[in-house]
Amino acid sequence: MTAIGARSPRSDAEAKVRGLANYGVDYSETGMLHARLLRSPAAAGRITRLDVEVAGRMPGVYAVATAAEAPPHRSGLILMDTPFFADDVVRYEGEPIAMVVAESERLADDAVSSIVLEIEESTPVSDVGQALAPGAVLVHPDLETYQSVPGAAPWPRSGNAGGILTSDPEGVDGAFAAADVVVEDVYVVPRQYQAYLEPKSATASYDGHRWTIHVSHQFPHNVRTRVAQALGVELSRVRVVGEHIGGAFGARLDLGLEQFAALGASMTGRTVKLVNNRSEDLISCMSRENATIRVRSGVMKDGRIVARDFECLMDGGAYAGDTPYLTSIALLMAGSVYRVDTARVVAKSVYTNTAPTGAFRGVSGTYICFAIERHMDQLAHAIGMDRREFRLLNLFESGDAMLNGQVLDDADILSEAFDRVEEVAPWAETGTGMLRGVGIASAIWLTNPLAGSATVTLHEDGHIGVSTAATENGSGAVAMGVRQIAAGEFDVAAEDVFITLPDTDSQAYDAGSQGSRTTHVVGMAVHNAATQMKTRLFDIASGLLNLLPEDLELRGGNVCMRGDASVSVPLAEVAGAALRSGGPLSATGSYSVPLPKWDPDAADGLLFPAFPVPTYHVHLAEVEVDPVDGRVRVTRYVVAQEVGRMINPDGVYGQIQGGVAQGVGYALWEGLENVEGRYTRRTLESYGLPLAVDIPDVEMIVLEHPHEAGPFGAKGVAEPPIVPVAAAIANAVADATGANIVRLPIDPEQVLNALDMRDS
Repeated sequence: MTAIGARSPRSDAEAKVRGLANYGVDYSETGMLHARLLRSPAAAGRITRLDVEVAGRMPGVYAVATAAEAPPHRSGLILMDTPFFADDVVRYEGEPIAMVVAESERLADDAVSSIVLEIEESTPVSDVGQALAPGAVLVHPDLETYQSVPGAAPWPRSGNAGGILTSDPEGVDGAFAAADVVVEDVYVVPRQYQAYLEPKSATASYDGHRWTIHVSHQFPHNVRTRVAQALGVELSRVRVVGEHIGGAFGARLDLGLEQFAALGASMTGRTVKLVNNRSEDLISCMSRENATIRVRSGVMKDGRIVARDFECLMDGGAYAGDTPYLTSIALLMAGSVYRVDTARVVAKSVYTNTAPTGAFRGVSGTYICFAIERHMDQLAHAIGMDRREFRLLNLFESGDAMLNGQVLDDADILSEAFDRVEEVAPWAETGTGMLRGVGIASAIWLTNPLAGSATVTLHEDGHIGVSTAATENGSGAVAMGVRQIAAGEFDVAAEDVFITLPDTDSQAYDAGSQGSRTTHVVGMAVHNAATQMKTRLFDIASGLLNLLPEDLELRGGNVCMRGDASVSVPLAEVAGAALRSGGPLSATGSYSVPLPKWDPDAADGLLFPAFPVPTYHVHLAEVEVDPVDGRVRVTRYVVAQEVGRMINPDGVYGQIQGGVAQGVGYALWEGLENVEGRYTRRTLESYGLPLAVDIPDVEMIVLEHPHEAGPFGAKGVAEPPIVPVAAAIANAVADATGANIVRLPIDPEQVLNALDMRDS
């Protein structure tokens, strides 16, 4: 019996399909109160009047909170730049200014409407160009006085740049001077909304000493830390209980509404629930950041890339969030996949008067890949070389080093991935015909290394319990991956393994469902816990079987003599014997991926220094362009993805299909554009999500190269399928139209303009 590689159903499948699963927005308690936020209608300005007196006197209102009632200090994920409520200055439309707690949502809404708010508006800094222009208004004039969170390495920041990464090795200018051809491109990409179905919510109670918060969240331990930070209390005074999650994609990694619900609970002594409506969720969401990327490369006529200038300007919005970390991704991608002799890289996270941005599946990799892969096509055109041939000529090989000095020992997998795609979709035969095109793109992506833990228990009926603060965000990483790894460790059916929901009081630290880390990291924590438990398990079983522990093995829910399954004892019997001889069989394991070696002098401001446990990816897209309305239809999509080892094929295929679907939306339709700091798309209907009929069936080629440090060889899977999608589609559209596609989304207007230029 082995659960590894089996198509086992999800542990939460029936509860979710039958509507029995409780999500954070469903959670309620008898007698709880409801809160609503007053959010700024202006993108920038100064509060000249805030009168909450009428709201506070309204029947059914229990509390009104403003900056005067909230902790006075700032907080933040990495930089302490965010006030609890806007006090004197508002920095983005949707910024919380006040909160009302009342008996019902309707009463809370009415009370919020009664608050008198006057703002002296100022011209917002609405994009990175304005923010970095000479003499620009500073979104945070006191930036240099802000403290970073304890333990964070120092990094450069100044003006409207909240984080700056710079890598400027000697010889770049000389390499450009020696190049046969120099090509420069500028790419512009919009924000992308995570578009989860369950709006953000939080329900908090306070017992006079500790807060308990029920929430749908990818990272419960971060909620605990960040709420404690915002309230100014010890983190052990905050307990976070995780509920089922109705979609996340990175949007539920930092604080949302939890600190406000907690403040309301302590002010009233009652349980307080706070839920966003869809419009306020959209305008205040920490979406994927918009960015401007400039790429300039020098290339020889034989195809060798000898020099590169790479500049990436990321819009972090009004508060830093995680964008200072993301600047590092620019260095890690600007010279990986394809060799570059020398490169200068500058990346900045930039403050603007817009909603703070944050994590979205693939973080900044989606648009950096888009820029690099579009630029690769342009370089190939400039020297008259076939686009695929040009890529293969410069493709990384095992032993090549990224710009951070990290050596990739298994980069030959890239060549294998290109070959496998060629087998099913020959380059010379794809994208042929009028207004049809083909594009190819590749990526190297990381498995997030942050720490995780799990407790494994053998129950008296022989079933296995796994308790972990890792969250099931819908990907199947816990409901399939971790569950089947535990089953594989004890050679039982996956259905005999039960997973608990997260609770920071009862489960050790886990860094959340992010960066494809859960199956790999928490799976290894399960492995380490199982290894500990098996020692005692075999000791007890050896007494029952009158054999030495080293002569035993697990098989089919039994402890057996090696090589003779007829001599065995059921796991349930061993668990019962353990209760009588020292206590239940349980063990806790933890794991954190060791960072690979890198050059600490590779860049200044390198906060995320390396790509641990890298995976390798090649995508091919075929498109058809309608010359009448400019619409693009993706007619074929092929993915070659390296996964280490598949724990559950259905989980792997589902994540690849889902990642491609989100990438198609990013490439062709989605985008939160702003005009003077205000989003122009403010509902899901206007936002422009793709429909099922818009998404192609993905042809998947899964490459298995088991990783020596992974659980049964597994690496990360769920995040990287989105990374090359926009790049592959944009390259295909450029092939079909003959235009240099330089911005996302590739809307009909851009396509029709490209066709007009081609025909003129």
